[in-house]
Amino acid sequence: MSPDTSKNKEELLVGIVNEVSDYDIIKNHFWYRIPVESVDKMLKKRWPPDWIAFYYTAAIKEYPQMIIHYGKVSSITIDTRKELFPSEKQNDKTSKKYYHISFDEIRILPKPILSRRGRRIVFIQTTFKKFIKAKEVNDLIEGSALEDKLWAELKRNRICAERQEIVKISNNFYFLDFSIYCRKGKINIETDGDRWYHNAMGSGKDNARTDDLASNGWRVIRFNSEEINEKMETYCIPVIKKSINKLGGIDLDNDAMKRFLKQYPDANYPAYFEESE
Repeated sequence: MSPDTSKNKEELLVGIVNEVSDYDIIKNHFWYRIPVESVDKMLKKRWPPDWIAFYYTAAIKEYPQMIIHYGKVSSITIDTRKELFPSEKQNDKTSKKYYHISFDEIRILPKPILSRRGRRIVFIQTTFKKFIKAKEVNDLIEGSALEDKLWAELKRNRICAERQEIVKISNNFYFLDFSIYCRKGKINIETDGDRWYHNAMGSGKDNARTDDLASNGWRVIRFNSEEINEKMETYCIPVIKKSINKLGGIDLDNDAMKRFLKQYPDANYPAYFEESE
C-alpha cells in the first residue's frame, strides 16, 4: 500500500524494535508498547502520535537496521504488563505501566528507510511528510534551521554524517548535532555557535563537554549562524572536508552501506575529498 500523502502534517513516532518477540507482536497483533515513564521523560511534548513506524535493529534478521513498516494509530491506552502479557509469570515488571499503541494494519514503504551506519537510536518524533520522503534515518530528524541547512549541504557534498547521535562517556550522555566517523578519529559538528560565543556560562559547560569528547577521540567543530548562512561553501564545508582528510578519510560502515547501495545504487559516498585552495 502506498503512503497517504494527505496526512503530511500529522505526527509520526518511530519506535525501536530490539526483540524478535516484539516484531512478532507488531506483525501478527498490530500493537506496540512504550513505558509510560519513557513517554513522560522523552516524548510528552509531541504526544500522542497519529502514526507509528518501526526501526528494526540488527536483531531482526529479516529487516536489519531499517524502517519498512508503519501504521495508522487506532487507539492508545495505558495498561500494565500483566494486562499486556497475562500468561507471563509475575516479575518485577508485572505492575509496570505502558502505553499500548494499536494500529490499523501493517503498511509497507515502497523502499525502506535505511541507516548508513550502525548506531544507537532512540525514539524519533517526526512528521508524516518527512517520513514519506526519507531515504535514510537521518532524514527523519527535526533539527533547528541551522542544522537542517548544514544537513542539506552535507548530503549535497556526499559527506557521510549522522544526525543527533547520543554518545555516552563515563556517566555522561552527549547529544551531537552531527557526527562523522573517520579512520583516525571522530568529528562532532555543532551549530550552536552564537550561544557558545556570547554566553559565558554556556560556553563554560560546552568547554567541559568538548574536553570530555576530546579525551575519547572526538574533534569538535563549531559553526555560528553567520558562518552557516553566509559562508557555507567558502568556509564550513572546506573546514569539514579538510578535517576528514586529516583524520584519514571517512570510515564507512561496509555492511550498512551495502544495504543502502542495494536500494540506491547510484549513490556515491567518498572517503576522501578534494580540498579547495
